[in-house]
Amino acid sequence: MTIAFPIAEPDETARETGRLMFAGPVEFLKGVVAMEGLPPADRMEVCFAGRSNVGKSSLINALTGRKALARASNTPGRTQEINYFTAGGSHYLVDLPGYGYAEAPVAVVAKWQRLLKSYLGGRQTLRRAFVLVDMRHGIKPVDEEILTLLDRSAVTFEVVLTKADKVKAADREKTLAQVRAALQKHPAAYPEIVVTSSEKGDGIETLRAIIATMA
Repeated sequence: MTIAFPIAEPDETARETGRLMFAGPVEFLKGVVAMEGLPPADRMEVCFAGRSNVGKSSLINALTGRKALARASNTPGRTQEINYFTAGGSHYLVDLPGYGYAEAPVAVVAKWQRLLKSYLGGRQTLRRAFVLVDMRHGIKPVDEEILTLLDRSAVTFEVVLTKADKVKAADREKTLAQVRAALQKHPAAYPEIVVTSSEKGDGIETLRAIIATMA
């Protein structure tokens, strides 16, 4: 069976719920380098994963309406921790280390990978992973690795296409077709796609609505 993977379009009620949630307090809680450092699993959490330079920090800043909540960096692999943020008193937003970095030492990469696997496989309050994919490039082999890991960990994930403002309309459709085809083989894929531009604000309300109304 082929899944359509339409672009997510929350209704106005969901959008308002998202607006209200992110209008409330959103704060950095802590950076974690080992599983024992995770905060209590006392609320719903969602995580954000993506290869280095995909625009993850910029997206989190746009999502929360805080310009410097997540640190953006031009150095791939700079974020070496799992960073926790509290949102609306009811959610954790979790910024995972970027993957696909070429310049980090092998031992460092191996440590990050172990931490990532432990987190994804052992966090019961994790409701969904948002996997960020650059709309200029689509899903690459390094993305397939994380998607397969999410399948094996039985963690539902939703693809968020970033930097949509940098892609022409015709090329957008090509990327969407490539992403939809790639997702067919991943059982953990949530059957919608979010298209965003942190610079223009596209898709930010949609993502807020999805997070705020998640069961």
